[in-house]
Amino acid sequence: MNLILKANLLSLKKSEVLLASITDDILKNKTVSPYYSSIGSHLRHILDFYDCILTPKNQIIDLTIRTRDLEVENCCIKALNYFNEIIKKMESIDDADLDRIVFVSDDLGLGKTDINYTFSGLLSQANSHTIHHYAIINYILEGIGMRLEDDTFGYNPTTPKINTF
Repeated sequence: MNLILKANLLSLKKSEVLLASITDDILKNKTVSPYYSSIGSHLRHILDFYDCILTPKNQIIDLTIRTRDLEVENCCIKALNYFNEIIKKMESIDDADLDRIVFVSDDLGLGKTDINYTFSGLLSQANSHTIHHYAIINYILEGIGMRLEDDTFGYNPTTPKINTF
């Protein structure tokens, strides 16, 4: 299996560990300032991004049109089921498919624009996007007094490590 696929699966599978560690009440908790978002909203957003990439409409991947199933934000079982769907789709990707050109539509802040990517490039973006949202989830967990056992959760592999001499 290609390293890009392995990296995405490794990052995504941290969602499964997260969901096994929290309750529905923690998933939907919106009490942490300054944004008052929930772990569930970030997790749903991550999974929606992958679903959009893995389920293109009309040969175009439109990143502005995502599933947004709000039940996923509030129910660990729903989130886990959605996660499992995404993992199955990811595991079915053939390495040869990674070099194909995909047509992506996105809004970068100035209106929708079309971008040509390789599929592997888009998956690389999805992986970085996932890690970014895990960092926000980590912030929310800290705000409610909880910590995951995974010290890499929400940290990009290129983030400098703090020396603790």
